Amino acid sequence: MTFKEVLAQVTDWLQQDKRLSYRALKRQFALDDDYLDDLKAELIKVRRVAVDEDGRVLVWTGDPAPVSATPSLPTAPPSRIPLVDTPSYPAETIFTSRSALEGERKQVTVLFVDLKGSMELLADRDPEEAKALLDPALQSMIEAVRRYEGTVNQVLGDGIMAIFGAPFAYENHALRACYAAVAVLDSICRYSEEVRQKYGITMQIRVGLNSGEVVVRAIGSDLHMDYSAVGQTTHLAARMEQLAPPGSILLTAATLRLVDRFVSVKPWGPVPIRGLNTPVEVFELIGVSALRQRLQAAAARGLTRFVGREIELTMLYQLLKQVKAGYGQVVALVGEPGVGKSRLVYELIHSHRTQS
Repeated sequence: MTFKEVLAQVTDWLQQDKRLSYRALKRQFALDDDYLDDLKAELIKVRRVAVDEDGRVLVWTGDPAPVSATPSLPTAPPSRIPLVDTPSYPAETIFTSRSALEGERKQVTVLFVDLKGSMELLADRDPEEAKALLDPALQSMIEAVRRYEGTVNQVLGDGIMAIFGAPFAYENHALRACYAAVAVLDSICRYSEEVRQKYGITMQIRVGLNSGEVVVRAIGSDLHMDYSAVGQTTHLAARMEQLAPPGSILLTAATLRLVDRFVSVKPWGPVPIRGLNTPVEVFELIGVSALRQRLQAAAARGLTRFVGREIELTMLYQLLKQVKAGYGQVVALVGEPGVGKSRLVYELIHSHRTQS
């Protein structure tokens, strides 16, 4: 049986019997310990429909709680910050295609974020009090990354490293990373106010972004993924974070090229980077646009004159007339990326013949 089939069967049994022993599962499906750990992780951590009881029994807890559309500030410290955080929906695909993913090249955007001066913040504090301070901040960072479908690759004690565009590719991975960076900054600002009122200290973060090529090195049984940078991708993202003043976001020209129509930046000019022979163009992210599509951004700046496509537009106008006459129509636009499908729809919608 495939992992999906085993998971479905175990879920059905849990719903009916409410409790299943690990010993019975191993005997029924001839599972080894690693496979059983994967199954437990999927039910307990990803789907959140069961809990572990003394390492011996799975206990059904019901349907998973709905996920909020926006990240919320934790009211109490979470009991455990995950070492790696993969969005739940691709988890099953990763399990079943692990060998294919290893060694795969990906175009991604890497995000580093950490708390500025965390050593001073935690100096002379009890470990439990330090944990109560750090855990909500880390959880807010993770939730902001998940909101834009990034993967938290590492939790670094007082910060995180996240990947956008892997393990599953997104055309707008750089834009997602920018949105997540702004969301992280906003959530920590709100949490910092809470910390200031309670402890009398100020908590600030800094964020760095860089885009480029990485390679998936290995995938463990807990879905952990290690990424090896090609062309200094991860190195530069970490350097951007280290250069950033508290409360700011720095990005490289490589990231800006992918998002320049969607964000506003302040140029820093060429900056020497330790380990590199030539300076790197650095920019500070000032804000992001509400626009999500390239055509929207281009229209806001002014489109070039629309040329051609008279035949296609005439056909669409004729179909539109039939719709107005009460005859429903369905149109499918098919073509290679970049040939102008979105622009054709834009011209149709904004034509005076459509508005009349």
